[in-house]
Amino acid sequence: MSENIRVLVSDAISEDGLKIFREAGFEVVVKTKLTPEELAVEIAGYDGLVIRSGTKVTKDILKGAKRLKVVGRAGAGLDNVDLDAATSHGIVVMNTPGGNTITTAEHTMSLLMSMARRIPQANASNRSGKWEKSKFMGVELFQKTLGIIGMGKIGQHLTQIAKGLSMHVIAFDPYLTPEVAEKSGVTPVSLDEIYQKSDFISVHTPLNAETTNLINKTTIAKMKKGVYIVNCARGGIVNETDLAEALLSGHVAGAAFDVFVQEPVPADHPLLKIDSFISTPHIGAATKEAQENVALAIADQMVDYLAKGVIRYAANLPSVSPEEMSIVTPYQKLAEIMGNIISQISSSPLSKVTIEYSGEIATVPTAAVTISALKGILSPILDTMVNEVNAPILAKERGIEVVEVRSTHNGDYTGLLSIKISSPTDFHQISGSVFQKRDYRIVSMDQLPVEVIPEPIMIYLTNQDQPGVVGAVGTILGNHKINISRMQFGRDYPGGKAISMIGVDNEISPALLSELRKIPNILSLKILHLPSAQA
Repeated sequence: MSENIRVLVSDAISEDGLKIFREAGFEVVVKTKLTPEELAVEIAGYDGLVIRSGTKVTKDILKGAKRLKVVGRAGAGLDNVDLDAATSHGIVVMNTPGGNTITTAEHTMSLLMSMARRIPQANASNRSGKWEKSKFMGVELFQKTLGIIGMGKIGQHLTQIAKGLSMHVIAFDPYLTPEVAEKSGVTPVSLDEIYQKSDFISVHTPLNAETTNLINKTTIAKMKKGVYIVNCARGGIVNETDLAEALLSGHVAGAAFDVFVQEPVPADHPLLKIDSFISTPHIGAATKEAQENVALAIADQMVDYLAKGVIRYAANLPSVSPEEMSIVTPYQKLAEIMGNIISQISSSPLSKVTIEYSGEIATVPTAAVTISALKGILSPILDTMVNEVNAPILAKERGIEVVEVRSTHNGDYTGLLSIKISSPTDFHQISGSVFQKRDYRIVSMDQLPVEVIPEPIMIYLTNQDQPGVVGAVGTILGNHKINISRMQFGRDYPGGKAISMIGVDNEISPALLSELRKIPNILSLKILHLPSAQA
């Protein structure tokens, strides 16, 4: 190397992590608890910066980082890094999203077992000088059914632990493929089956519009009397008020949380007053091993990049060469939007993605566009940052086959992009084009011709092509003061199947969504949240 590679460590990490840098021939300087002003001066002489949650990498700090090539976060969260500023400076930002998989799964099982045997309550009783042996009757896990909602890495590892305890494991995840289910040893079921059959339920999903209040008064009523519920995912997936009522009534026998809607959790929170509820202060990832793992992982990643140019788990890597940018960049945005749409309208486990390029886009390397499509497909369903670097890895981890096809046929368009997603039981298709390099159009959905201008919030509905459907939708939206920006339609033949894409200016409440779904002749209706269509 013509120049010595220097790495600054501004938050403490393990000595083994530092050793990886030194063995690669890097100069490592550890200076923790620097003030922002001190860091802004110090950073000027380094190629890499290692942080945890303590250091805030701001725009002002990066102004003087003329030599800096990479910021490595030993952990998953990047709230303390100005990604836009880093990108503008050409600085790669990396994190270690898988570092807490094992520890979070183990913490989930620890809470589950503690809840089943009422260990925290018994411990508190002993400490108060009592010996209430007959008071703390528990239940066994042996041969009980554990229902897991969300089968990402944490859900899969929890499955291994539960099966080691001879539990039956059933799981719901809309993108759980048969291959992953078989490998994990779980039985895929519907959400209703999770509620009806489970003795214990554990949630491991991202928090989004679909999963907020996923477990509520209505879904709890579907559960077995005496069910136990664990949440080590995100606060808000379980409705805390509804859960408190169910615990007090005895319909839910016990619950255990590591996460809450408001953190730190208020001392007067209703759940904290209920004896059958136990909790921890968001410590699912707080183990020595997990902290060691993220230190080793970020050191390995940064060495790979600084020494070899290999990038893993980057949050902001530009992936288009200057020569290709004028053609590729608009299709990247189109691909992300189309992937986002097709992901949200699908309700079956995804096993294959086929991306077809025609016309001008087929004349250039398309890897960046494929990755953008995967980013769009995976973003609505994963509780992790999905970007142009990690999207292919996440797809592979979920057993999704990705196929690229080039075609000379592009119809009436300069360039045409098509995405098809399929599973053993379902299939969806979407096609689009770019006009004048900045205007995006969806021109076909599920083989029906349309002309859709993407909007941030859209209502997607399919219906029997009968009079009154569109009018009823417009009337209901008007009654709720929801402004329609665009209404765009397609159908196969008069009286057949029709598709409507309706852009709206306001969020659609669950109550309004339920009212819309009751309109006669509607086959399906979903609310889509799309990336900005600005070029």
